[in-house]
Amino acid sequence: MPKKERMERLLEKANSLPSCPGVYVMKNAQGRVIYVGKSRKLKSRVSQYFQNSEKNLKTARMVSLVEDFEYFVCRTEMEALSLENNLIKRHTPKYNIRLKDAKSYPYIKVTQEEYPRILFTRSRLNDKAKYYGPYTGTSTVFSVLTLLHKDFGIPSCKKKFPRDIGKERPCIYYQMKQCCGLCTGDVSKEEYAEMIRSATEILKGNTAKTRRGLEEKMLAYSEREQYEAAIRCRNTIRALENLSEKQKVVSSPDDNRDIFGLFVGDLAASISVLNVRDGVMMNKSDFVFGRDKLLDDSTLGSFICEYYRGKGDIPLEIYLSFSLDEEERGLIEAYLLAYASVKVEIRTPERGDKKALCEIAVNNAEQAALQYVKDSERSDGTLAKLAGLLGLDALPDRIEVYDISNLGTEHKTAGMIVCEEGKLKRSDYRSFTIKDIEGTDDYACMQETLSRRFAHLSDGEGSFALLPDLILLDGGRGHVSTVKEVLGEMGIDVPVFGMVKDDFHKTRALCNENEEIHIARNQEVFVFLYKLQEEVHRYTVSKMTSAKLKSLKTSSLEKIKGIGEKKAKKLLLAFSSMEELRGAELSELQAIKGISEADARAVYDFFHKGDET
Repeated sequence: MPKKERMERLLEKANSLPSCPGVYVMKNAQGRVIYVGKSRKLKSRVSQYFQNSEKNLKTARMVSLVEDFEYFVCRTEMEALSLENNLIKRHTPKYNIRLKDAKSYPYIKVTQEEYPRILFTRSRLNDKAKYYGPYTGTSTVFSVLTLLHKDFGIPSCKKKFPRDIGKERPCIYYQMKQCCGLCTGDVSKEEYAEMIRSATEILKGNTAKTRRGLEEKMLAYSEREQYEAAIRCRNTIRALENLSEKQKVVSSPDDNRDIFGLFVGDLAASISVLNVRDGVMMNKSDFVFGRDKLLDDSTLGSFICEYYRGKGDIPLEIYLSFSLDEEERGLIEAYLLAYASVKVEIRTPERGDKKALCEIAVNNAEQAALQYVKDSERSDGTLAKLAGLLGLDALPDRIEVYDISNLGTEHKTAGMIVCEEGKLKRSDYRSFTIKDIEGTDDYACMQETLSRRFAHLSDGEGSFALLPDLILLDGGRGHVSTVKEVLGEMGIDVPVFGMVKDDFHKTRALCNENEEIHIARNQEVFVFLYKLQEEVHRYTVSKMTSAKLKSLKTSSLEKIKGIGEKKAKKLLLAFSSMEELRGAELSELQAIKGISEADARAVYDFFHKGDET
């Protein structure tokens, strides 16, 4: 359909929408969701996209791909915000911005159990726990956790309380006075709750109050001649000072605020968030987006709400380097009040120290975007060379790599890794347990794997709904031919190449059904493919090994006297199958590290007790 007719059709549909809160979902000609948005007035917001008014380049590019849209009417703006977030997570639209994958940034988590635990995590869940962060690196996280565990005595073990109170002797950390010894039963629930309260104040950046309390305790202990306790307080104060020295003072001691700085370049955009607590710059987080992402008020507002979802430390002031319309600003404030019981004030400073803080955030965002572009150009250069070698029409932005691993005829496992825009995307990795293939037929295993993977292509959601630009197989022409046959039967047209390895197990060439394409002279492509080959092999073997170890649950080995779970694992990992283990000579069993001569004899006798002597 001509562009003019398509736009007229979409505008007519948009003009028929109700003027109420809701969510709209833009789809391309293939029916794939490319953008999700929300609005207080659906009709006016959606119709703007299809009018002849001037649009920025990114919006115009997105609109040019819209073939149709659907919408959802909501009762309130808050309901629309929640639905928008869920739909973005479900469809991962090309033009929406999102926080990085949950595994990308570390957090400190305070659980909401009867006896709360303080943990390192990369997963921010909807579990009512309080999350502090995200932190830019693990070193900061572990320095804070070390302080809380070592100096404040918060348990770092995996025991569950109150279940494990009084069950075992306390660990070495208790003896070293680096744990309060909650497991001994000598610490009351109220005392432990006070310890957690002090710890959360530190996580919020409010160290001044904690320090004053420690100084008062230190003096009291000294007056009572409890010098050992006084020294512990002194050491904790010093640890707090060391932690504070790593941060930068940027405003007055009572200031608690977050600053969002936005930078938009020709090739990338970035948001840098600065966390100021007690006037100290506690942390910085950078979020970088590709050039295609839309950055209108609605999208930025949704990003800010998502940033604070589940966080346990929300300041009363939020500064923005960019302006938001009153509708979006009010929605963010209402969201934080409803879901976090915090009444915040959102400002865009125009002068003074607050404006200077926003400029610092923008400068940080610009540096993050420039680094992203630099890294992307390097990746794009490698992908361009790979595309040239293989005769591809476009850059292979999404590459899926497959490998098969097995131990004899048992535990046959296929692994799939994903590389997007030159970077490994571990959240999209998948493994397949081969179910229907007898023996060790690699070709048949690969056929089953690709059939199962692409059976999900029409689901319309998740990573399996994405069609790769290139498929690489750990194998030769036979593997390529087998997979091409499967894809042809399913009506899928994707370039498929095999990775042919040399005597040193490094990919020396790529092959299709007809020829080999040597890559040794192209160093960038050679290194890139070697990394993919090593990663898919590592991932597949790890999944196969996990499947093998699961058999321990039903293994007969633990019936043998002296053989527990750990030794059973050693035995199973030393041989490719139970059949091979049963047929092992006594000397082979004795050679396994961690298996004593008595253990080896017990295993050997167990499998040969029916033999004639």
